[in-house]
Order: sequence, then structure tokens, then C-alpha cells
Amino acid sequence: MNSSTKRWIFLGITVILLIGSMLMFFTKDVAVKMLPFDNKNEFQIVIDMPEGSTLERTALVTKEISQYLSTNPEVVDYQNYIGTSAPITFNGLVRHYDLRGGSNMADIQVNLTHKGERSLQSHDIAKIVRPEVQKIGAKYGANVKVVEVPPGPPVLSTIVAEVYGPDYDQQIDVARQVVDILKNTDDIVDIDWMVEADQTEYKLVVDKEKAMLNGIAPQQIVETLTTILREYPISNLYDEKASESIGIVLSLDDSEKSSLQDIKNIKIKSSSGTMLPISDLVEVKEVTLEKTIFRKDQKSVVYITADMAGGLESPVYAILGMEEKLKNVKLPKGYSLNELYLEQPSDESNFTVKWDGEWQITLEVFRDLGVAFIIVIVIIYMLIVGWFQNFKTPIVMMAAIPLSLIGIVFGHWAFGAFFTATSFIGMIALAGVMVRNSILIIDFIEIRLNDGIPLKQAIIEAGAVRTTPILLTTGAVVIGASIILFDPIFQGLAISLVAGAIVSTVLTLIVVPLLYYMIEKGKYETKEEKVILEETSSSEDN
Repeated sequence: MNSSTKRWIFLGITVILLIGSMLMFFTKDVAVKMLPFDNKNEFQIVIDMPEGSTLERTALVTKEISQYLSTNPEVVDYQNYIGTSAPITFNGLVRHYDLRGGSNMADIQVNLTHKGERSLQSHDIAKIVRPEVQKIGAKYGANVKVVEVPPGPPVLSTIVAEVYGPDYDQQIDVARQVVDILKNTDDIVDIDWMVEADQTEYKLVVDKEKAMLNGIAPQQIVETLTTILREYPISNLYDEKASESIGIVLSLDDSEKSSLQDIKNIKIKSSSGTMLPISDLVEVKEVTLEKTIFRKDQKSVVYITADMAGGLESPVYAILGMEEKLKNVKLPKGYSLNELYLEQPSDESNFTVKWDGEWQITLEVFRDLGVAFIIVIVIIYMLIVGWFQNFKTPIVMMAAIPLSLIGIVFGHWAFGAFFTATSFIGMIALAGVMVRNSILIIDFIEIRLNDGIPLKQAIIEAGAVRTTPILLTTGAVVIGASIILFDPIFQGLAISLVAGAIVSTVLTLIVVPLLYYMIEKGKYETKEEKVILEETSSSEDN
């Protein structure tokens, strides 16, 4: 307080620390993420073979991947679901895994040893497993994804790009370029898109005239092929010991219907008793199978999904760096590519990439928490103004709030933790505690000033008297929050409360009294001078 230079140096260092802590978000030393990865006892492997793959080939890939999994000491057991989806889980609620089905699809449900009996977290195990299972899948042209149970609200995927446009074929072309961009971006894995590959479809068109001339009704041909190819149930086997009825199915062996020629060689009996091959009665037309078109709010959309794994596992930074890369996307003449983060495009007259998934939830949550934080600060300011009947003093008291950010950010950096939604909640909760410490100091200062004590002495006495209750309050916060310091989900909340409370308390005990002194010294020094002048003039009169 006696040295103006030292005061400004100390406050300057504090401001530099505050700015430095905020810059750590941009330098990626402290990454922003919705929620960190939780330590679960399971994860799932999703296998997508090329469209048209047989069930046997999909089973071969699934078996080879599961054999590799069995060599991992952390894996207790696994279940293979080939051609159908695994039982729906929390993860599959929004990802719609229950709708998966087909000869080219398979799921592997992997169960791990209990998290208390292993040193690695489930996310670390997934990162170890991913390259190996994808290497196996690549041999067969399969897209293999390792899917973890989300710690928070389930989303279609960590990163989701929705491509909109005026023409669906051109949307697919734009989406293909976005997929290439994602493949060349660090830390992005498990890239896939919801566009089916071209599949050949054979249509058997009955030659009605030829069929009728041979005494065979067209409906007879259709029913015969349907019965054989669909394995039509014709009766039930009676077994008094069986708890359920056993169906008798009429079908050909798979080897007799695995090719188009096998089907064309199937013979059908005419009304005259002659057996004629199907090939004499039908015309085979080869066409491309129509693909599924996805729509969202009545707009055609191409979905691209991806996940994050590696050094920087936050989708925030991956998507923020996409703007420049998307400028290189080739578009039809006369069109441009828009980029949206929160809302869908209002129309489909132009091409648009809308980022969804965990990114959108992160953006919405941090936006809402930011608004809540501002409202909290305004309410606290109004309460303090109402009590102290002063507009300047509450600002000094609330200086402790941004000071907590120094401890919060450096605490996350020291622990190597993400700044998550729970971290933000901890920062909001800490605001009230830190303002209370400022109120304890300034309230005591003003009490002593009203008793006629000089400003400097009042500030020193306030620090001496109020430090103990402030430290006790901070200690209670630190001890209470340290219980959850190593919880995967709530670690951010604990770091904010512990590190923020410690650093903010130390700085509050120095910064707040200094600021109060610098703002109020002019007023109280003038009062002291008036008192001295009055005492001098009265002594001269005497």
C-alpha cells in the first residue's frame, strides 16, 4: 500500500496470469469438452461389410476380430451378433443400433474386467484395440468401429456432419469430399457415412404370354420362387416333449440357390406335366438397387459420422479448424458451401455442412452455462449494491470471481484434464464463495472506518482478523470437493472447486484490499486532511 509501483506491478502480474490462463484454451493446453470419457466395463465393436456381402463372409470377419479380442487380458468375454443387432443399450438409444440388420452387418459386445481390478481405463483399452481390429477389417474391406458408452447424453456420434443441398447426387459428392477431409485430420477415427454402395439387383419379369402357352399361370411362378427363396414354413412337427412348436420349412440348400444361374435352373411343372426351367419363362433385368435416402425435418441429408481418439480428443478444436478446409471443396458452378453449428439450413437452394453430435451439445451447454453465469453475476451485484448502498464497492468485491479462473485453468492443466461442463458448473458455484470472502474483508474495513480508524490501518486489521474465517471456508470447500477429485466424470467440478478456491483465496486476500485502497484512498485522505486542518485552525484560535 505504501508503494504505488509495487501495487501496479502486483496487479499487472495478476492480470497477466488471468490472460495467460484464458489463452490456454486457445493454445489447447487445456482442451474444452462436453464430458470426459468414463471408465466403463464394456464397449462395442460395430462391423459394416460392403453391401451385398454374404452372412458367411461377415461371420468370418467377426470371428477373426473376436479371436484377437480373446488375447487381450482385460477382456472377460464377448458375444457376436451376426446379421442382426446386439441388444439395445444406452449407447444405442440415439445411434439406433437396434435398427441394424442385414447379411453385411455384425456387432460384438465386449465385456471387460471390473474397473476396480484393472489399471487401464476402458477408453485406453479401446484405443489399444482399435488399430488392430481395423487392420483385420481392412483385409476384407470392412469398416470396423469401436464404440464406447457415452458419459453423457448419447449422440449419433462424437462428430456428425450433415450435408444438405439442392441435388442428392451432388450432396453425396460433397459428402465424399468432407469424408476425405476428416480422414486427413489428426485424431479423427472411425469415419463412416450413411451412403450405401452400389448393389446389383436382378428382376425376374415373367413372360406372361409364354407362360400361358405352356400352361403355367404367372402367379404360379411367383409363388414357387417366393416359397423356395424365403424358406416358407409348411407345417409343424409334433413333439410332446417340446415346450414350443417346431416348424417344418420347405427350402432348397444354400448351395442350390446361391447364384442367379441356380435360380434360373429351378424347374416348374406345367398343366401338361412337363417340367420347364424358370429361365424359359422369365426375362432377367439387371438394375442398380435403389439406395436409402435419409431426411431430417423434410430435408434430404447425407450423414457423416466420426469419433475422436489420440492426443487431442475434443471435437471442438477439430471442427473449428474445418472452416478453411471446407473452402477447398469443389462445388457445381454457381453454388457455395455454408457452414452451420446450431440450426439447420432454412432452405436447400445451396450446399450446407451442419455440424452435429457432441459438438452441438457442447456448444449449447456452454452457451447456456455462460448465460447462467452472467445472470448469477448480475444478481450478486444487485444484492451487494442493495446492502452497501454503493455502486463502486461491489465491483471491487466481485474482482475475486475472475481470479478463480487462474486457479481453475492451471489446475486442469496440472491434472491433464478437460475443461468440461462440470468444470463450468464448479466455476459458477465458486463465484458465490469467493464474493463472500471479499464481503468479509470489505465489511470489516468499513466497520473500522466508521470507528474513525485510518484507511491503511483498517485494511491491515481486516486482513488480520478475517483471514482465519476465510481460510476455514476455503478449507471446507477444498476438503469437500477433493472426495471426487479422481472421479472420471466429476473431476472437472472438483478441480474447479479445489484449485479455484485455493488460488482465488490467496489472491483475494491481497488483490481485493489493494483495489479497495486504490479506489477509496482519495476520499479518505481528503477527510483526514480536513480533520487535520480543522484541528490546526481550532488550536490557532485557542
